[in-house]
This record gives sequence, structure tokens and C-alpha cells, in this order.
Amino acid sequence: MSWELIHKSTVYVAEEMGVALKRSALSPNIRERMDHSCAIVDVQGRIVAQAEHIPVHLGSFKVGVRNLLTYIEKEGVELEQGDAVIFNDPYISGTHLNDVGLLTPIFAPSLVGYAVNKAHHVDVGGPVPGSINPNATTLYEEGFVIPPLKLMRRGQPAREVFKMIEENFKVPSISLGDLNAQVAANRLGASRIRQAVEKYGVERVTQGWESSINYARELVRRRLLSLPRGTYDAEDYLEWKHGLLKLKVSLEVGEKVRADFEGTDPQIEGPLNAVPGVTYSAVSFAVRCVVGEVPTNEGFYSSVEVKAPHGSLVNPYKPAAVGGGNVETSQRVADVTFLALSRASREVPAAAHGTMMNVMMGGTLNGKYWSYYETIGGGSGARPDGDGESAVHVNMSNTLNTPIEVAERQFPLFFTRYEVRRGSGGTGKYRGGDGIIRAFRVKAPTTLSLLADRFQVGPWGLAGGSPGKPGKATVGGKEMPSKFTVKLEQGEEVVLETPGGGGYGTPS
Repeated sequence: MSWELIHKSTVYVAEEMGVALKRSALSPNIRERMDHSCAIVDVQGRIVAQAEHIPVHLGSFKVGVRNLLTYIEKEGVELEQGDAVIFNDPYISGTHLNDVGLLTPIFAPSLVGYAVNKAHHVDVGGPVPGSINPNATTLYEEGFVIPPLKLMRRGQPAREVFKMIEENFKVPSISLGDLNAQVAANRLGASRIRQAVEKYGVERVTQGWESSINYARELVRRRLLSLPRGTYDAEDYLEWKHGLLKLKVSLEVGEKVRADFEGTDPQIEGPLNAVPGVTYSAVSFAVRCVVGEVPTNEGFYSSVEVKAPHGSLVNPYKPAAVGGGNVETSQRVADVTFLALSRASREVPAAAHGTMMNVMMGGTLNGKYWSYYETIGGGSGARPDGDGESAVHVNMSNTLNTPIEVAERQFPLFFTRYEVRRGSGGTGKYRGGDGIIRAFRVKAPTTLSLLADRFQVGPWGLAGGSPGKPGKATVGGKEMPSKFTVKLEQGEEVVLETPGGGGYGTPS
């Protein structure tokens, strides 16, 4: 029997897990925006299959699952049939507090692997709605930290853990609903793998996984042969209160790709620090885009290595704040990696909009607390053979925009504009895609936070193309910086304009 049958069926298991999670979730962020990711890993913690979900989640599974299994072994925790482990500590999980992870062991009847998923919970506590705090200086000002704990024990809920979440997440009815959806998704994944073992036998399944990993590794090695050997340097920047923060990478292309971030600015007392899982995710995403269609399992990930100096913006010491590292620094790590790769490959496009434009809102309405989170797309970079796409989510996001009808039905919001930001893409032989204008009025007093970027330095163009137009935020007619928290009065309007992508080539 071909290993490809095992490989494809395991990929489909991860995809089916994602469908189940999306359809069972209560929050628009998961149900509509699909801000979740699923994977199957083997007993060694190696990714054997993952669904095409959120890039910043997927690469972090490589780091996060091994951190988690190491923690479980160190603490002497025994996993049994029906158990599920919850975790969100970024220094273990590899992303940020909002991404609540769940790992479920798969016994058939002995341990054969794990089903794992992450889902972005809209609010995990902390001082601001949405739990992504633009002013946080430590992890503890961002939200509630959950060390690895058994959420399910032999198939039964650990009620004290559920109660702990209920008392610390600001919108517990939604959060618990999303968490139950995660439990169900992993349960489905484990069931499907057990069915495969019953049909083909454990040896064939595990051999199929091993073959798929070896195939991916060899395929990546061959694809890399088409790129010129060498080391390629690039720099890009993030915006912070006192100026620009530098990200620097030296990218060595050989049989593997090795990224060295020596020279990147030190960690800051702010939320833009990125834990190693985020940094690795962004680098591996850019590399995968260049090598083309390959299975995204351990075979691919073993071909990408990242060195990030401890104490830097891309590998901070705990308890540095990291909420924005997941959503903004990840975008810039991808950008700077693409810029380095553009020295080696002519297929790399100009920079995309480069910000998730994170919008967090909340308050009290009719005696109940509400919390809302969304990201807004922008323009993708022009390509060597065509214009960029307008009004899309790209790079580390890969989510959907929340339909305004859904947001207005569930929250005290009234949208006044939602349109393409014409002319915001960079010029060139091919134009960058245009960004988005999204504006709304609040129907009740609201706390609003924005964590965005590319307001000062627009997305770069390539081969003579011009940068995309920077982003912009206006609150009550006043222009704002890219990161802030304000109190909105009833009826006050917010206008958000996302950057366009960079242009490609000299204009004719």
C-alpha cells in the first residue's frame, strides 16, 4: 500500500478537525474569521499533517508541541485515554495568550500520536478588551496565563479548570463554548486516526507518516537546488513609541535554509516581542512560499533552522509582553525573510500590507460584558508578472474579514464604510494591491484598542517599484498612532485605513 494514502488521509483528518471546530465555535472570530488551526503529530512530537489554516499557528506547532511534551515529561504527568491538555503560556505554546491550545493523546490501543489545535479566544482576561494590550510591558498585563493542565481526565471535564477559565476570561459563555468546540475537534481527530489504525494497522500508519516526512525533506532539498547558494541579508522595521525597531536577518541558502537574526534590536518593554515559535513560523512560512507546494510536516520543518539571540525582539526573556509579537512582529519577520529571499529568487513579490490591523473593543451593555476582536486585510504586493490583490489577508494571518452583518447583529456597532482603499497600492510596472477602509460608530460607550503597523514606513516595493501607502487610523476626526487604547463615547466614529502592497518593477 502506498504511503501517500496514509499521508493524504491524515491531512484530511486535520482538515476535518478544522471544519468541526469552526462549525461548533460560538465566537465570530473562530466561526466567521476561522482564526484556528489543527494538526496531527506523532509520539515524538513531530508534525505529520496539518490543515491549511493560520501560518503563525502552524509553524509554532513544531516548537510548541515539543515544549509541551517536555513540560509534561518533566512534571511527571501521565496521559491516558480521554485526557486533553490545555495551555496558552506563549513561552511554551509558541504564540500569544489568546491562542489557547489543546493536545489530546491518541491511543490505538497504545499511544500512536496526538491531535492538537489552537484557537484564538477573543478575550483571555487582562486589563483591556480583547486581551491584546498595546501598553503591556509584561505578560501579566496581557491576560490570564494557563500552564499545561488536564482539561479532560479520562473523558470527563476537569471542572476546576473550566471554573478557573470561567472566572478569568471576560466573556466566559463564549470562551467555554469555543473551548468545548476545541475538545470536540480533537476528539474527532483522535477517532479518525484510530479508525485508520484499525483498517491498516499501526505499523503501516506509522511507516506511512515516516515516509511522508522523508519525502517532504527530500523534495525541499531538491527545490532548494534551484536557488543560488549564498547568504542574503535584509533589514526591515517595526514602529514603536520612541522610533523604529530594527529586524535584521542573514539567510543562508544551501541544502537547508538557516536564518540568523543577529543584529536585531533588543527586546522592549512593550508587546512587540515575538517568542521563538512566532519567529520560526514566520521564517518557515516565507521559505515554504518560495520552495512551492510541499507537504508541511516535519520533513519540511527540519529543512528550516532559525537562530534568534536571547533577549532580542525575536526571542525575549520571560515575562516580556508578547501579544503583538504574534500578530505584528510575525508579519515583519515574514517581510524581512521575503526581502532576503528576493536576492536569491526573482519569484518573490513586493511586500504586502504587513499588518493585521488588530482591533479590540469591549464594554458593558445591558448589564453584560462584551468583547470583540477582528483583523483587517490590506493589499498584497505586486508580483514579477502581475498586479497585487486588493483587500486580502496575507502572510501570517490567512483569516477572513468578519462580515459587518454578523458584527452589527452581535455587538453595539454600526458600520459606516467598508470599501477598497483605491490608490493605496505602490506604483511600478505592476501595481501593489489596494488596502481597505473600514469605519464604524459605537452604539454604547466602548474601550477601543488598536495594535497595527506600517503607519510610518509603507510596504517596500521591488525592482524599482514604489512602496505601498502607509496605514492610517482616525478616531472622532483625530489622527491616531498605530498603537493606542482610548475610550469612545456613544456615536463616536472610528475610521481605519490599511496599507496597500508595494509595487514591482520600474513604471513604463
